[in-house]
Amino acid sequence: MTQPPRRPVPLLGEVALGERAARALTTELARHPGPKAGLLVAATAQSPVLAAALAGLWPGDTLTAVPLLGAGDELRAQLAGGPVRVVDSLAEADPADVVVLAEPLGGTAEATRGYLDELAKHLTPGGVLAVAALALPDGAAGELARQAAFSGVGTDLVLRNTPPVRVHRLRFTPAEAAVATRLAPAYRPSSVPLTGTMHVDSNGVAAAGIALGLAGALRVLRPGSRLWMVPALAAVPVAAFFRDPEREVPADADAVVAASDGTVLSVERLADTRLGDGELLRVAVFLSVLDVHVNRSPVAGRVVEQWVEDGGYAPAMKPAAEHNVAAYTVLDTERGRVTVVQRTGLVARRIVHRAPVGSLLARGERFGLIRFGSRTDVYLPAEAARATVSPGEKVTGGSTVIARWR
Repeated sequence: MTQPPRRPVPLLGEVALGERAARALTTELARHPGPKAGLLVAATAQSPVLAAALAGLWPGDTLTAVPLLGAGDELRAQLAGGPVRVVDSLAEADPADVVVLAEPLGGTAEATRGYLDELAKHLTPGGVLAVAALALPDGAAGELARQAAFSGVGTDLVLRNTPPVRVHRLRFTPAEAAVATRLAPAYRPSSVPLTGTMHVDSNGVAAAGIALGLAGALRVLRPGSRLWMVPALAAVPVAAFFRDPEREVPADADAVVAASDGTVLSVERLADTRLGDGELLRVAVFLSVLDVHVNRSPVAGRVVEQWVEDGGYAPAMKPAAEHNVAAYTVLDTERGRVTVVQRTGLVARRIVHRAPVGSLLARGERFGLIRFGSRTDVYLPAEAARATVSPGEKVTGGSTVIARWR
């Protein structure tokens, strides 16, 4: 079972994993300070996934490597004297907190299902299995999408891979919510770096690409017109709307950070039976079209519920926005349940959510975005937290402390 099921792609041959895909596969190793056990399956000496796994190890971590068929001697020679234990077969490996498949899956759904079942046997309770497959529809990709619907805790589309691949992180048994307090935010290949501190979300790259494509089409179809300049000039501000800057998350364990940039609309205590029986403290933040629209987790916790409520599209700063379309994300934390609500607005009509039930979110970690002006609400147990902001204040997602645990 060392050799994963593979199938060459017509015209492209075998699918290879590049650096960005490798970082996405090994993010669970890199974000957990340990001590923890990792298992790398189908490894080769030149694999970018091996390099990323080694870079993600923390002091006290252990890593076991199972070589790809025929790659054992070279792998042992490269890793001799290092921290990695190399075994001949999967049967010799101990259970691990993170299992990473270093080669992309291919082939039939049945073969993929059987291989995933074997890998899952080597997970500790609450452990994560990270695998990749071609982003185009085939048996392996379909089976992984099916498994992710039940056990997925994160999916990343890596477009900057040749060919593009989709990375899935699967957790078949629940993890303790307390684990999230020790995690760093996960690496997101959907956030494309421009500089060391500024990224653009993949939605922005796609929107800018569409605008430039439209400009090119107009230039060809109507060569005598300057109409093509409208979408061409719009590409930059459209991409800028989806900017995704790096943020410094406060180290204070009692701090609750803003879920988004914007202006505090209200701070109030209220009751909402959908979110529990006790009184809640709600901090509502309005996002204008000029604010960063990437949303971040205000606390560290495990996603236990997620649903979308239908509604209207009233301006997000108006009281009627209470009844707008909204996505609810409920987090189980050491201090009680916390809910983040992404609300649409007059212009914003698309909520992007990337934290399925079962996933662990570090405080300040990106988990989604709302396209164009909108609102985020954070609900905290009223008796366990006190607000530190007031209506009218500007806040920065992932950095501004909006409340503190008592």
